[in-house]
Amino acid sequence: MGLRPDGHPGRVAMLSVHTSPLEQPGTGDAGGLNVYVVETAKRLAARGTEVEIFTRATAGDLPPATELLPGVLVRNIVAGPYDGLSKGDLPGQLCAFSAGVLRTEARLAAGWYDLVHSHYWLSGQVGWLAAERWNVPLLHSMHTMAKVKNLSLAADDKPEPPGRVIGEEQVVAAADRLIANTDLEARDLISLYDADPELVTVIPPGVDLDTFGPQANGGKPAARARLGLAPQAEVVLFVGRIQPLKAPDVLLRAIAELVSDAPARRENLVVAVLGGPSGSGLERPEELQKLAVELGIGDLVQFHPPAGREVLADWYRAADLVAVPSYSESFGLVAVEAQACGTPVVAARVGGLATAVRDGRTGLLITGHEPGHWARAIDDLLRAPQVRSRMSSAAVLHAHMFSWDHTVDATLDAYAAACADHRSPAARRPGGPTLVAAG
Repeated sequence: MGLRPDGHPGRVAMLSVHTSPLEQPGTGDAGGLNVYVVETAKRLAARGTEVEIFTRATAGDLPPATELLPGVLVRNIVAGPYDGLSKGDLPGQLCAFSAGVLRTEARLAAGWYDLVHSHYWLSGQVGWLAAERWNVPLLHSMHTMAKVKNLSLAADDKPEPPGRVIGEEQVVAAADRLIANTDLEARDLISLYDADPELVTVIPPGVDLDTFGPQANGGKPAARARLGLAPQAEVVLFVGRIQPLKAPDVLLRAIAELVSDAPARRENLVVAVLGGPSGSGLERPEELQKLAVELGIGDLVQFHPPAGREVLADWYRAADLVAVPSYSESFGLVAVEAQACGTPVVAARVGGLATAVRDGRTGLLITGHEPGHWARAIDDLLRAPQVRSRMSSAAVLHAHMFSWDHTVDATLDAYAAACADHRSPAARRPGGPTLVAAG
């Protein structure tokens, strides 16, 4: 298409190999990355940059291309069987996926894409190849990093394999720009992956402030009525994929300690878990429900499937607090969405959560995952409605600092800088890509 007069790309190839923007976040491999891709793509299109998202087809009835909205096209690439492949199996399908991407571009006019933006390391491997082939810049967003994750594993979680580490290192070295969610992620890229500091740009994700707000659709009382929650209930909410990394078991163990110390709390306490099995959690999909029963809190815990955006916003508004006990988070969109709805957050002091939550002002940050510490923090907040009210007001103001419009404005600036540098022969990187096929 060619660069626009303002230096921004006219059309971007966005790569999301392992999870489709058409999928509902909260189960399987669909999560914050899906939200990020959809929200940035639609706003890029609104600003005049068309986006074509390449993703792996996971159903035989999907058309080759699906218009998500005007200016945003999802291209469903056939690479391996539709069902039965985990994220760990996908490195073996990168050649097939790359062939589909290159075959698609070959049928289009020369210079169709001005830039490649890849999300997660699998996409980065394909993006490396495509950007070299099309002679366009490659921007990459890590979202999660194996070296960071392996430093803070849950007790029963599996470390990321060496093949992924090598693949990430290759993508970092090949990218023209790296987009980090937070300053901490930028430092990790530089210190753990030897990224060039001049090529790392910090651009925080955003929150849909039109959907996630404290007073929308009647506020908290109306949200509770729609969800069947009693007005006097004390509601603790977990939102996310059910896997060791997200640590929902820490929350359940904390609740068990809380009601053991104060049995009268059982009368009004509700713990809502929204999400589906993912990652290593797929090996034991009913494990969390069994744990609730074993801990003696099966009657207090409600399990719900992932919810669409409007219902999810109702859950945030209905909750007294949202727990985010993850072992690792590159940012923590759940925490920001909850705060946008005026709900304080109790989160682990890890990764981007230290940016997403202001400790003592919009919620609490807990060091470590000892259930007793979590029980005390949750109990303290539930017993202090005035503190929660103060945190609620501060949380809404804090969440407004994270706007998808700001994210996209900064992303377009990064695109323009990468395109300008790429036109300079001195900025072009030597060598070609080698796809990593590792489990």
